[in-house]
Amino acid sequence: MRKIFLDSDIMLDATLRREPFYIAAANLLELCYQAQLKAITSPTAFINTCYFLNKLSPSTKMELLKRLRSIVSITEVNQSIIDLAFNSNFTDFEDAVQFFTAKNAGAEVIITRNIKDYKNSTIPVLTAEQFLRTL
Repeated sequence: MRKIFLDSDIMLDATLRREPFYIAAANLLELCYQAQLKAITSPTAFINTCYFLNKLSPSTKMELLKRLRSIVSITEVNQSIIDLAFNSNFTDFEDAVQFFTAKNAGAEVIITRNIKDYKNSTIPVLTAEQFLRTL
């Protein structure tokens, strides 16, 4: 089973039904729900998603987060990953942490809408739409 790393924008597109990105993000999560793909993310991406869901009612927010968590595994961010991010060629520290988290967890691809943020990635980086076309 392919292991994919989801950046927070993909999870937000699905949970907030952000057009025109919602359909691809929702289809991607559906494949993960059906156990055709293994979705992982970092604690940072999951917390960022939580933060942006604050515009929803507390009960709706928690229900969405619980559903998302049932589909997406949360990987570890440790001292080694932080140190790698500090010493990397990434211009954005958070993107570096995301990359090294994905790499450390054995992700085959990073799924994001901000491909340019990962120009130094040694893992393929695709949008949800691009990734779905590869299946």
